[in-house]
Amino acid sequence: MKNFLIVILPILIFSCGPQERISKEVFDDVQRNNDVKRITEVAILEEAMVWGDSITQEAQEQLTAQLEQAIAANGPVGALDFCKVNALPILKSLETKHAVTLRRVSSQPRNPGDAPNPQELPLLDAYTYNAENNISSDPSIQKIENGEVLLYTKPIVLANALCLSCHGDAKKDIAPETAAKLKQLYPQDPATGYAIGDLRGMWALRLPKKEVVKRL
Repeated sequence: MKNFLIVILPILIFSCGPQERISKEVFDDVQRNNDVKRITEVAILEEAMVWGDSITQEAQEQLTAQLEQAIAANGPVGALDFCKVNALPILKSLETKHAVTLRRVSSQPRNPGDAPNPQELPLLDAYTYNAENNISSDPSIQKIENGEVLLYTKPIVLANALCLSCHGDAKKDIAPETAAKLKQLYPQDPATGYAIGDLRGMWALRLPKKEVVKRL
């Protein structure tokens, strides 16, 4: 019996020795470092909505602030030059900053490049229907490109009287010199005749799903 104990004891000592304790510590550390958070589709969509609100708000604030500066410096005519030359670079800078694609689209676009594409058109039509029937519209999230991209949309409503100097009624809101500049820049311009509270278009923001997941 003593011989058996002499043989088995070193084995027990080895199995409980420093080597096993080190291995367990390493294993636990690896488990902690590789802990995978379970992210649901609901959480991804909720984060996309929050992020979409933030980016479009940032875009609107930048455009409005710089537009006000242009009007203060050069009047509504100067604002037309600003919108034609500087509005798109502002959106492009936000695209680069956030790794997204950002557009303003309208069914009556002053710039033909702002016409809705086939993915955007049904959503813009829905916002238009709601506006025409006094139904409130909220931002929306749609899965596109096999779910790898989330399309965030939000209606753009004319809420600032400054906008009427270029988009309002041609007879009472738009000054003659502004009207002449509009005709020069946009001979077939359809983007006038609006009033405060009218739907002007919508934001169309494409958020790569992988970028949304990174934020969670």
